[in-house]
Amino acid sequence: MYRIGVDLGGTNIAVGVIDENLKIVGRGKRKTNCPRPAAEIMDDIAVAVKMAVEDAGISLDDVVSIGVGTPGSVNKSTGYIDFANNLGFDKVPAKEMLEERLDGKTVYLDNDANCAALGEAVAGCGKGVASFVAITLGTGVGSGIILDGKIVTGINDAAGELGHMVICVDGEQCNCGRKGCWERYSSATALISQTKAAMLESKESAMWALANGDIDAVNGRTAFDGMRQGDATAKAVVDKYIHYLAIGVSNIINALQPEILCVGGGIGHEGENLLAPLREEVKKEVYSIYATRQTQIVSATLGNDAGIYGAALLDN
Repeated sequence: MYRIGVDLGGTNIAVGVIDENLKIVGRGKRKTNCPRPAAEIMDDIAVAVKMAVEDAGISLDDVVSIGVGTPGSVNKSTGYIDFANNLGFDKVPAKEMLEERLDGKTVYLDNDANCAALGEAVAGCGKGVASFVAITLGTGVGSGIILDGKIVTGINDAAGELGHMVICVDGEQCNCGRKGCWERYSSATALISQTKAAMLESKESAMWALANGDIDAVNGRTAFDGMRQGDATAKAVVDKYIHYLAIGVSNIINALQPEILCVGGGIGHEGENLLAPLREEVKKEVYSIYATRQTQIVSATLGNDAGIYGAALLDN
């Protein structure tokens, strides 16, 4: 018995075939290439699914379900992606569109960060934990909340959008429509913008050499790499970024007090270079300063596969 998980991201569509032992036995991948019409993206999801099935040496008949993790707000009762600002989606009937393209195979949908959280809770760093929050630092700030092994979805399947809590009143404009969202300060996209701004103010920064003199070559690693080289400008960028990140993490801990909060996504790959100073910042911010038990802040362990695992398990 096989399940398929689809991780629909702003950059890539990643697909995995999962066997009964929770092993990925086949993969498929396409570029998302957004913004573009939803129908074209659904076409490429179907292509990537068929690539993964072929890679696994099976057929779609051997697959019991297909789950899709997508950015944005998902209405699971209608099968619509109601709103996904990073994809440019409004009221997209994704379930119907995909089932038409995949020979009528049942398709399940949920938010991508919810899927990543479920994947980590079942097969990663949150295994066996009753209360668990996962955040992903990528194009945006994704998040998922797991209580007693279940995704917290709220009354309208839209709960858990922690990246869109405001941490700076009347702050930077977010493409969700609000101002000052955590995502605008703590996503990989935000870090890249912060890095570029610092470089333009400091022409002597080592980050220019790391980017080969091309500011458009800056990525989420540039400031961390510069910091490791001892560049003061790069360290200032990282310190400011971690300060913003800690504000949001502290808010989550104050509100939910989960046993574990895990950090994944592209910036999460920095591991302890990110987490060690983050923990110190959070200590200064959390309300439960004297509690004997504190939320553990850890790295995600499934990497880019977390969303695939979680999506594949949506039918459970």
